[in-house]
Amino acid sequence: MDNEINKNISPIKLLADDEPPAFEIVNTTGSSQFVLVCDHASKRVPLCLNNLGLTDEQLDDHVGWDPGAAEVARLLSKNLNAPLVLSGYSRLVIDCNRPLQSVQSIPEQSAGVMVPGNQKINEEERALRVNDLFHPYHNAITELLESRKNRTTFLLSIHSFTPVLNNQQRPWNIGVSFWRDNYFAKKLITALSQSKDIVVGDNEPYAIDAEFDYAVPVHGEARGLPSAMLEIRQDGIRSVEGVANWAGRITQACLQIK
Repeated sequence: MDNEINKNISPIKLLADDEPPAFEIVNTTGSSQFVLVCDHASKRVPLCLNNLGLTDEQLDDHVGWDPGAAEVARLLSKNLNAPLVLSGYSRLVIDCNRPLQSVQSIPEQSAGVMVPGNQKINEEERALRVNDLFHPYHNAITELLESRKNRTTFLLSIHSFTPVLNNQQRPWNIGVSFWRDNYFAKKLITALSQSKDIVVGDNEPYAIDAEFDYAVPVHGEARGLPSAMLEIRQDGIRSVEGVANWAGRITQACLQIK
């Protein structure tokens, strides 16, 4: 099965010339103090990997991407006039918010779903994913941040999370996570919590850990930038109206931050 899935991989590159690139940049010259990233924006899989042996329905689930996150990020970019970098391929091909040494970087299973195309891949196959997807995405973020070295910059990573995990309802409508520096996160929590109809997670549902997270520790705190990760519960962003609602709430919260 593994050989069948991977037999068409080129030894030179992972993506065909007519496939979308590893990342997309929106509003590169945006004047906002915020820079947005969306690590799990896409469920796309390179054609040569044949869906990693998964069905379209499996890739459409949370294991393949963060549903709704890209839509919120795009609208937030427009509202704030902020630059946005989005990953172009599924987290199952290579997870752009995981350090390369993490066992979750190219997961053999995710949330109980076995990923046939990730079973026992060799070093050449791994290197293709790193060089053609992971590095281009993060190099784009690095170049964007380098171009703003003399400007105030807040880094905000946009994600979404499932309403239920391990049969437990998750009460937060949105969560704000941080690593060592909580300056930006606490301001976001305070601003979002002004709306009494929502529950805001403080380092919930996920706390950031440098062993498992990449964007905030590496692009944010390692550069000395105020940085945070937003996790929006997916049942709130399943519709166009829901996306607009949450993008509006986050916009208003960001506009309070200096």
